[in-house]
Amino acid sequence: MGAQALAIEAQALVALEQRIKGPMAPAFARVVTLVLGCQGRVVVMGMGKSGHVGRKIAATLASTGTPAMFVHPAEASHGDLGMVTPQDVVLAISNSGESEELSAILPVLKRLGVSVVAITGRAESGLALHAEAVLDSSVALEACPLNLAPTASTTAQMALGDALAVALLDARGFKEADFARSHPGGALGRKLLTHVRDVMRSGRAVPRVAPDTAFTDLMREMSGKGLGATAVADDDGRVLGIFTDGDLRRLVENGSDLRALRAADVMHANPRTVRDDALAVDAADMMEAFRITSVLVVDGEGALIGALNINDLLRAKVI
Repeated sequence: MGAQALAIEAQALVALEQRIKGPMAPAFARVVTLVLGCQGRVVVMGMGKSGHVGRKIAATLASTGTPAMFVHPAEASHGDLGMVTPQDVVLAISNSGESEELSAILPVLKRLGVSVVAITGRAESGLALHAEAVLDSSVALEACPLNLAPTASTTAQMALGDALAVALLDARGFKEADFARSHPGGALGRKLLTHVRDVMRSGRAVPRVAPDTAFTDLMREMSGKGLGATAVADDDGRVLGIFTDGDLRRLVENGSDLRALRAADVMHANPRTVRDDALAVDAADMMEAFRITSVLVVDGEGALIGALNINDLLRAKVI
């Protein structure tokens, strides 16, 4: 029965695809035009299972650049209709198109001058007759063996909502960065919104020595700051070089007399740096590409203002 249910719902979606490409195309385009021209919000309404679908559609619209909210039709009759303004577009969802709670507020919406769009399975229903545009979500058969429980019909409603959201997203030129702004807590949001300045070490936490610093003092600075590296910079903050744990291992392996060395003698000159206004994920990509675990951060003038290592990026969940 499970496979049969999926087959019935798949058939319903195939039929919906054919309608949206053919006879429903003008109505779908009309809905997209109405929403794009909306100066307010898309107010989604629906009862029962259609209401659950409506909440998801409202959330999808809102997260993809179309301001939207869900208003329960029953609550709308008891004061929540005050949330709806003439600048809004109401997206009403009902498979039968005769939901009592929706029917009760349709005349009021008309008097307010609100544009009403319907997603319904019956083109001749009261909801359809009140709507400026109708999206046909009808299905030949529910996946329920009794042909009663909303299954294929709610799948069709959900798919129409997704199709509408995607069409609007494309029409608005909505990009990854826009999506990230709506999802700052998600992985994509962190990648596209987190800059180096947000995660770098700054101030006294940045290991830094002058080029004439004795090797023992260099090691003391590097160990005390816990970065695994230290910058070598002049008095103006210009980065001259970097000294890392790897450089220390190589000096020890070569048997160098460390006590006689100065920072300028052991530093790796002209190291790779990253701007503080760069995306943290770009810094991570650079560190991976060049197989380095620490990088110095500079401002627009090239002056040293911070430092970053792989652990800082991991803590920020950028990588």
